[in-house]
Amino acid sequence: MLVSYKWLQDYLDLSNTNPTELADKMSRTGIEVEEVNIPSEGLKKIVVGHVKERRDHENSDHLSVCQVDVGEEDYQIVCGAPNVDAGQNVIVALPGARIVDNIKIKKSKMRGEVSMGMICSLEELGYSESIVPKAYSDGIYILPESAVPGEEVFPYLAMDDAIIELSITPNRADALSMRGVAHEVGAIYRQQPVFETVKLVEDMTDSADNYLSVKVEDVADAPNYRMRIVKDVTIKESPMWLQTRLMNAGIRPHNNIVDVTNYALLLYGQPLHAFDYAKIGSKEVVVRRGHEGETFTTLDGVERTVGPDNIMVTNGQVSMALAGVMGGLDSEVTEATTTVAIEAASFEPTVTRKTSAQFNLRSESSSRFEKGINLGTIEEALAFAAALMAELGEGTVVSGEIVASEKIPANPVVTISLAKINGSLGTDLTVNGVNDIMAALGFAYEVNDETYAITIPSRRWDITIEEDIVEEVARIYGYDNLPSTLPSGESLPGALTINQRRVRRLRDVLEGSGLSEAISYALVTQAQAQEFVQDQAETVKLQSPMSEDHAVMRRSLISGLLTDVAYNVARKNLNVALYEVGNVFKYVADEKLPQQDSYLAMAMSGLWSEKSWNSTNQLVDFYLLKGIVEKALETIGATAIRFVPTQAIKEMHPGRTAEIVVGETAIGFVGQVHPSTAKAYDIRETYVCELNLDKLFSLELAGETYREVGKYPSVSRDIALLVNKSVTSQELVDVIQANGGKYLTNVALFDVFEGEKLGQDKKSMAYSLTFENSEATLVDEEITAVMDKITSQLTETLHAEIR
Repeated sequence: MLVSYKWLQDYLDLSNTNPTELADKMSRTGIEVEEVNIPSEGLKKIVVGHVKERRDHENSDHLSVCQVDVGEEDYQIVCGAPNVDAGQNVIVALPGARIVDNIKIKKSKMRGEVSMGMICSLEELGYSESIVPKAYSDGIYILPESAVPGEEVFPYLAMDDAIIELSITPNRADALSMRGVAHEVGAIYRQQPVFETVKLVEDMTDSADNYLSVKVEDVADAPNYRMRIVKDVTIKESPMWLQTRLMNAGIRPHNNIVDVTNYALLLYGQPLHAFDYAKIGSKEVVVRRGHEGETFTTLDGVERTVGPDNIMVTNGQVSMALAGVMGGLDSEVTEATTTVAIEAASFEPTVTRKTSAQFNLRSESSSRFEKGINLGTIEEALAFAAALMAELGEGTVVSGEIVASEKIPANPVVTISLAKINGSLGTDLTVNGVNDIMAALGFAYEVNDETYAITIPSRRWDITIEEDIVEEVARIYGYDNLPSTLPSGESLPGALTINQRRVRRLRDVLEGSGLSEAISYALVTQAQAQEFVQDQAETVKLQSPMSEDHAVMRRSLISGLLTDVAYNVARKNLNVALYEVGNVFKYVADEKLPQQDSYLAMAMSGLWSEKSWNSTNQLVDFYLLKGIVEKALETIGATAIRFVPTQAIKEMHPGRTAEIVVGETAIGFVGQVHPSTAKAYDIRETYVCELNLDKLFSLELAGETYREVGKYPSVSRDIALLVNKSVTSQELVDVIQANGGKYLTNVALFDVFEGEKLGQDKKSMAYSLTFENSEATLVDEEITAVMDKITSQLTETLHAEIR
């Protein structure tokens, strides 16, 4: 909302303030001010000029040579505007002047003719092309006959005004009008605004009922709909004061009738629409929903297909306006119009908003209907517009209104106690102090035993509950004046929970291992939500997603990490190692909210280390990621970690994927992404891991333990086994650990061999076993007995041959 400071002064006494101070106070009382702009700033030596003579340039087919009176003397100026002519008052930039973009005007020659300055268009003074009156969009602007040559042009164009740009939030739509802003500023400065009145004179010999009948098919679509008729009007250019007020508000002037509707919109916040009565084509107006497949051409000349989701204003058969959004081309007011039918209404906000979005038509009217309008001033705004149209168009207002629907709710009464106000704000306001604030706001009230019954005027439809009253008191009292207090109560030292410490430890280990943290979207596609999960449970879907790519809550972190890997690979960053800690979401029947589980996931692709003078390239593989996982789990005290081959996850490679088991609980998986899945993500060979942290942390984890360095030497023994290829290393290790006794501290695989000499289905596995006793030196007999037991069980259980 662009607010004219000078226009505001018509309703309030602002002689003791200035635009900058006013903007600061408004920002501190609840309506944010984006900026204060004075249009004439940066411009100089721009005056009114009177074109005394004009002749064609001898060496050009489009230039004119003009003799211009600029006050004390006449200047010759060469002008290229097609509409320049003798007898006009124009805008002249004198030699040395500064126009828009800090361009300096100099004395020059144009094809042999001296030019002492420039005759300017509005764009050359900084006006946007979209708000320049159409009559002057391709040429210079013509000033009124009353303009005095030589005087500064800025007062004539109201460019010496200060334009205050307000950032209006949806709950303060009352400030989308000059009257609403005047009430707000009046409350700040403890003044009651005084508004202009236009006397409505009606032709009592003629009745509006003779012109039209109006019907609303569904009152819910248009709770208020009324019309007036103005006849015998002359369509012409609006007076200068009206044009400048509209342009300073960012609205393009058209003609005296259309400009009045826009002026009333700015003044009252009430959108109006003017129809050429002769083009209605019938004596009835019907407000209804659009028909399926119905076509309609809006004022911008675009034919649009409407339907039952749109409210239309029709002549009973043919649509004339897209209600609340834009009028129709076929009923537009033109220079030939003599009788005008003016519409004032309120339309259902949700339908208006959806219609505006459907056709990408954002208008001053739609923005107000969406947020709400003052239902108490619809009739007044219509009467004001009709009277002003008659005045500016030299016409007559036909007596009476045509009212099709009218629903003006009673002003609500909000009850609140003084104790509630003070208790909420921490203040000690008295009854007199609150009375002063209510009077400043213009709210009628009754107070009984320090309890207020406040009648809310229709212009403040955002106030409905006592908390709204508390906010109003705080705004006008001044947020800066509210007392500051320290929190009361006992101060306790902060600390991390045990699980928070575990997550932090996991992050340290992973980052120390060379992985970088990623944060991916929690919203994914339906297909991604079903990937890398073993159960195909129902997903959690958003009711109104912003796009199909972010419509479903994720059930796995891996799809997001693979998207991150693909993003890096596409930008030639081929070596990627990422991890993420986050929540996944699972639908639970009969529950309002989904189940949230905390997960840790990793993804690695490309080279782990590049070749140098003493090493070769090392590619990421299963065992590298498996080792990082083991290290991370051991760091937080997980023991008895096993990796069990699995083919349960279709997005993972069936021969290079293992389930991660801690004790007897499966907490996740690790392995290679299936080649077909990697191809779908457009990535290379990639390895991933995912752990359910909630499951992991629910186990009895040993935590960090410390022990003294052993005084006695350890003993190592190697064992080589010939087994079937189907036997996994984990199975062998499980048997060794189960029979190794209390002194077995480590089992490490150091050799794997396969060859024809061993047999087609055989492989050799060699392990190094470490034994240690912290209390005494181990003797050979003890170790031998344990090794015999291990070899016996390996032979019996897994049919291993000792080599």
